[in-house]
Parts: sequence; C-alpha cells; structure tokens
Amino acid sequence: MKRILSITGLLLAAGLFFTLGAQPAEGDPQVTGPAFKVFQFPQNQIPRIDGEFSDWDIVPDSYVVTTDSMWDDSGKWKNPDKSTLDIKVKVGWVKGLSRLYFYYEAYDNYWDFDQLQLRNDTFEICVDGDLSGGPHIDQFRANPEGMSQMAAFMNLQNQHAQNYHIFTPPTPGKDWTMVWGPQQWLKEFPWSNHAYSYNFKHGGDGVLRFEFYITVYDYANPDGPAQSVESKFYDNKNIGLCWAVIDYDGGRGNNGFWNLSKYHKMYGNASMERMFTLMPLEPQFTKTLQAGWSFTVIKDSRTVVFRDETVGKVNSWKWDFGDGTTSNEQNPVHTYEQDGSHYVTTLFVSGPDGEDRCCKVWDVNVYDRNNPSPHPNN
Repeated sequence: MKRILSITGLLLAAGLFFTLGAQPAEGDPQVTGPAFKVFQFPQNQIPRIDGEFSDWDIVPDSYVVTTDSMWDDSGKWKNPDKSTLDIKVKVGWVKGLSRLYFYYEAYDNYWDFDQLQLRNDTFEICVDGDLSGGPHIDQFRANPEGMSQMAAFMNLQNQHAQNYHIFTPPTPGKDWTMVWGPQQWLKEFPWSNHAYSYNFKHGGDGVLRFEFYITVYDYANPDGPAQSVESKFYDNKNIGLCWAVIDYDGGRGNNGFWNLSKYHKMYGNASMERMFTLMPLEPQFTKTLQAGWSFTVIKDSRTVVFRDETVGKVNSWKWDFGDGTTSNEQNPVHTYEQDGSHYVTTLFVSGPDGEDRCCKVWDVNVYDRNNPSPHPNN
C-alpha cells in the first residue's frame, strides 16, 4: 500500500493525474481541446504599448474572455458578482514574433495596491508555448528526493513554461510584475513591455485598463535570452495558457481567487492550463489571393526545396527559378546546374479570384562544397 501511495504521489506532483484520473467532468471549466482563440494582428497593425487602447478595437468580440469563463476556487463565491469584480481579456499574436499581446480591463469595487509586498490585486498568467506540460515551479518537482528545492529553482522553475505575477496596478515605485523564477530578464524590455491607464486610488473603485506583451520561451535560461529557445508561433498552433485574478479588498486574505482553470495549482503545473489556438488572420485582413513561398537549400548541394505558401484558392502554379528553367508543380525540388548567389526566383499563381506573383531577388543562394565552380553571375 505504501508503494502504491508513493507512486500516486509522484504522479500527482508531475501533473499526470490530468490524464490518469480526476479528469474534468462535463460542464467543468477545464477542457481538453481548444476552447479559446488568440487573435492574429496584421503585421502592419501591431498594438502599440502606450496606454492608448484603440489598437485593440479590431479584435472581434468572439475573442474576448470574460469573468463568466472563470470560477472562484477560494470558495468564497459560487458565481461571479460583477458589482464586486468584472474583467475581460483579449489575447493577440503577430506572425513572425514569439510574443503574446494582452489587453486586460477590470472593474473592481476596491482596488488594493498599497504595499511593497506580494500582496496586491493581481493578474497572474502562465504560458506553455509548446504544450510540454508538467511542473514548472520548484515545489511541484516530480522527484523531491532526487532534486532539492534550490536545484529545482535553478534547473526547472519557469524554464519550459513561464509564470508572471502581474500587479494591477503596482504600488507607485514597485515593479510591474514578479517573474516567478530566476529568469528576471523576462520582465524587461524588449522581452516584455506594459502600459496602464486608471484614475482611482488605493481603496477606491473604478476601471483599470492595461496592455502588455511577453515573449514566450520553450526553454528560458536563467543566464539570459542568448541561451534560451523562443517558442515558434504559426497559424492554428495550440498553446497552453491560463490566468487567475487575485482580488484583495483590504482585509486579511483575499476576496476571491478567480481562475480560468478548474485546478488551483495551474500556476505551477502547465498540464492544468487551458488550451488556446493561435488563429489565422481574419478574412478582412487578407487578400483573396496572395502568392507566397519559402525554400530550403539542401546542405552541401545546389538542390533547393521550394514550398508554396500562397493564401487563397489556387488552380495553377508556375515557378521561374531564375536560371532559365520553370516548373508547374506546387512544391518543386530544383537542382541548379551551376553555383550562383544571384538568382531571381518568382512564383506565379492563378485561381478563381485572379492572379498574383511573389518575386524574391537574390534570396536563393546555392553552393556545392563538393563540386565548387566559379559563380557565373558575379
């Protein structure tokens, strides 16, 4: 019996109970599939972090997460009382960046932020960019006998998933967030940025508006970003994301711990987070047909793998490789006869919505190390 309990304890610590037992029942706030959406901002409409929030007006209401999606796991409230606390959150991303952008708006009947301590009205977010799951706080390490808490703090905490304990708003002179781990560089510019707007004082009521971004890492090294690995973001990728709102009202303890997950310990175990999907651009921000492509040069050869990345319906493709040859395949593989670094390559596409082309000048460089020859285009 002791052996069974020991194994169960390790599973609990590792977060594996999420799949092995205690699974959410139908109707619980936790879900196993995608439930929330992350809005994709066009690259020419990235939100400015300046406390002027009109950049967020383009986000449809279907992306907004409100108090109604949360529950109070402190046990003080059975249902949200929006006269006490009411929030809404929008989350965005931009193709080509490993950032999550947030807009947070909250009404509170008592804003508590008069201490230079951890106690502060708080918006706490946790993110797991590659859905690696499992513990990312030292106290939740799976093998306490084999790894001390200090070793876990340096070698586990906040590395594969990150936790930001954001103060809403911070006491004047107090940092905007606590990063729960040794990677304090995560809260500094350019890896994050923030701006607040509010006109209440401690103990007063009113609306806080707040925007910020964070950079998401699959591996965040305590020594800094140069030794770290940013998450790769792309259309329809699922990520782990969760937040909690800790509401203090001046008394002892909090007046509610409002959680997007049904598991209180989501703050330190990424398996307990919610699923969010990085959505493609909304139709109003895209052309009906937009040619695009990428390529990979096979190492030590003159062979290039081309990938069609056209947006829209396509009936035909024509590639001009820049060396006098063409192809009508969608994703051709082409071997250049001679070394050359000055190829002009163009993809022409046509479909029911018209025609388009994508031309890249000198992007494709080939050089066969095993059979070098002079560059003919110099």
